Amino acid sequence: VGPADKNQVLSEQRVAEAKRYLVSRGVAESRITTIGFGGTKPKFDNDREETRKLNRRVELVITK
Repeated sequence: VGPADKNQVLSEQRVAEAKRYLVSRGVAESRITTIGFGGTKPKFDNDREETRKLNRRVELVITK
């Protein structure tokens, strides 16, 4: 939990790093779309540190 703007920046940095990794492994950059959600879509409650950690994530959706 923190300022929404800081969480958004961290989220965007996280997905950018995931994209860089995939591109470095041979995935065409044009095939990757990234979206940073900041703190807007938590999967777990943010009331405890253990569960807040689980919300710091990157999810991949693979489509044909």
